[in-house]
Amino acid sequence: MDLLLLELQNQWESVIYGTNLRRIGGAILILLLALLLKKIFSKVIIVLMQKLAKKTKSTVDDSIVEALDKPVQLGFIIIGLQIAAQMLILPPEISVFVQRVIRSLILYTLFWSAYRAADVFTALFEQRALLTVDKFDDMLVSFLSNGAKAVIIVLGAITVAQVWFSEIAGVLTGLGLGGLAFALAAQDTAKNLFGSVTIMLDRPFNIGDWVLTPSVEGTIEEIGFRSTKVRTFADAVVTIPNSVMSNDPITNWSRMGKRRINFQLKVSYQTTAEQLQQCIQSLRTILEEHPEVHPETILVYFERFGENSLNIFVYFFTNTTNWKKFLEVQEDINFKIMALLEELGVFVALPSRSVYIEGAKSEALKEDVVTVTTAKA
Repeated sequence: MDLLLLELQNQWESVIYGTNLRRIGGAILILLLALLLKKIFSKVIIVLMQKLAKKTKSTVDDSIVEALDKPVQLGFIIIGLQIAAQMLILPPEISVFVQRVIRSLILYTLFWSAYRAADVFTALFEQRALLTVDKFDDMLVSFLSNGAKAVIIVLGAITVAQVWFSEIAGVLTGLGLGGLAFALAAQDTAKNLFGSVTIMLDRPFNIGDWVLTPSVEGTIEEIGFRSTKVRTFADAVVTIPNSVMSNDPITNWSRMGKRRINFQLKVSYQTTAEQLQQCIQSLRTILEEHPEVHPETILVYFERFGENSLNIFVYFFTNTTNWKKFLEVQEDINFKIMALLEELGVFVALPSRSVYIEGAKSEALKEDVVTVTTAKA
């Protein structure tokens, strides 16, 4: 520790005594000028560009201004550091270190600008995608945007690493077991990547579709480069790796052409055959004349003699697949069925049990049969 402090002291003395005060003052002025230009750019030029961008109908220019703001501000600082470093006569060891830092900052700024520019192109393509009916391009925009960002990050990291290591390939080779561990850890990333490609090719769902998987049910919100986000009906977001989404069975409820309703209408045994026939025929008429009922499959039949009721089988489809609209149609039909039963004098059967008690002590009890009916609510 003492040796390190001594070395730093020697280097500092070399900087102070090897460079005249005029150069130091000039370097400080350059940095202050860079900060001033950064402030002017952010407060004047950017504000002016934002006002001009708002006057246009397109939002792309607004995104471009926003994307360039921060990287250009950092660019002023980097230029100031570069000029200040050149003005100072630094020892070779410190000069090499400073130049590597500046080169790293330049590369970081360039890749940061590319990363933010990806958002601009994403916004542009999203506007184009909204003009089409097919939702495949919406999925493709999200997939390509996330993929481009991942590529920019990887390339940026490798490029900056090359500034500090002359042979990055040699460094990776020298990792040995660490490289093997990294490769094994990257297996999941590779699986998710191939899962993403599978989803894009098979297209089992689109953004906005209502899906059911073994692990979650909800609406597809985003299809990313590594994972898919599902918005559940509890308004929570579940993130599922694409390797899982591509292998699990998926039920896409949004691709139903129509939606099924089926139930058993149970009427009491007091209903006569004539009433039952009239009820069935009127039920068919209600469904056939309803504008929201699919006309091809309407089944209404006297199915069986139940334990406590006469069972009418009702089976049909609604034209809509929208859940809210489906519930409205189902409610309307239920009210029409209730009105029909009231009109015909037919009662819905309640689950009941009849108990017969036969007396053994008196002839009166032997002759009388008492029936107790217990209705279940």
